[in-house]
Amino acid sequence: MVNIRSHDPERPGDINAITGIYGHHVLYGRASFETEPPTLADMTGRIGTLLAEEYPVLVAELDGAVLGYAYAGPHNARHGYRLTVEDSIYIHPDALRRGLGHALLQKLIIAARDRGYRQMMAVIGDSGNTPSIELHRAHGFCHIGTARGIGFKFGEFLDVVYMQLALAET
Repeated sequence: MVNIRSHDPERPGDINAITGIYGHHVLYGRASFETEPPTLADMTGRIGTLLAEEYPVLVAELDGAVLGYAYAGPHNARHGYRLTVEDSIYIHPDALRRGLGHALLQKLIIAARDRGYRQMMAVIGDSGNTPSIELHRAHGFCHIGTARGIGFKFGEFLDVVYMQLALAET
């Protein structure tokens, strides 16, 4: 059974797995437009910043192995956006299509609501990323637009799909 829990910075296995999972998606996927995988120190800093600002950071583990992670972070640094978060979800390539994304997103939405956030944005790299688009749609996100050819990776221009979920009444 999959266990979804808060990331524990005292467990080195968490950040090691997060770094490896994200690095794979940077090298081989289109969800992130980064082209060089961040180092362990980079990811430790990124996740540490999220935790210091009390954003939710979750991991999915099965039999003690971290197979995915998700977090809600700032959608925009400007103060007026402080009640809106942007979600990120990455799954180990060997654990795709096993429901980890659904479990992580469900808990992430709850954690963001519990922290008083009002909107959650999904900024999905590559309009061909149907699994991510459908994952978000299944959790109530609405498509609000597509930026065509806004990113460049693997020698092609890629779209970004924007989806939004109201976490609270506006």
